[in-house]
Amino acid sequence: MAEPETSRLQPMPEDWQRALAVVAHPDDLEYGCSAAVAAWTDVGREVAYVLAPRGEAGIDFLDPAACGPLREREQRASAAVVGVTSVEFLGHRDGVIEYGLPLRRDIAAAIRRHRPELVITLNHRDTWGGAAWNTPDHVAVGRATLDAAADAGNRWIFPELTQQGLEPWNGVRWVAVAGSSRPTHAVDAGPGLERAVRSLLEHRTYIEALTDEDPETHVRTFLTTNARTTGERFGGRPAVAFEVFGR
Repeated sequence: MAEPETSRLQPMPEDWQRALAVVAHPDDLEYGCSAAVAAWTDVGREVAYVLAPRGEAGIDFLDPAACGPLREREQRASAAVVGVTSVEFLGHRDGVIEYGLPLRRDIAAAIRRHRPELVITLNHRDTWGGAAWNTPDHVAVGRATLDAAADAGNRWIFPELTQQGLEPWNGVRWVAVAGSSRPTHAVDAGPGLERAVRSLLEHRTYIEALTDEDPETHVRTFLTTNARTTGERFGGRPAVAFEVFGR
């Protein structure tokens, strides 16, 4: 039986050149949408990453002073696997990120620096589809990113950014939310799926702390299962889903 038309995911917009992904933690993009990033960089699109903290509170047996630099290195290596060379960290404290003006300002500044047409973030809602509680960091960064996409274009919001030489940017056309329980669009994950696996495996220290499974088994199972499930609503092709907001 054919799927109801309303359940089908639409292809992502293609008429853009620059994207900026803003998330809370190292590994958020790798568990979420790096197969799509690999597909985009393959065809010459530019993607930059901005992370609010360095993930320093993410591994129980590692003191934050040691964990932060380690996870930063893992994130840079992970991004390189999918063709991303620009990775920035905003310096917010891992685990206690607060939604508010400082966070919105820092993300708006990043948007003005990178001048993307597409902004990407992670699930900003309280739960993961009602099945599990989301973390405060994800919620804060996701919501602040949605707001900052508009803040970046208004010279009278955070006027100090203009004084710092960061001119307003009204060029954000879409914000795409990965990991959403209400997806609207998708990207074919097939061309980038193997690199997505390798990219997530660069977070080996974190993965080994997260699960007792073999890291490669854990990563491959997670990413391929999600891609296949999403693909059921995208013509049977493995896919990465996004909830897309136009601006």
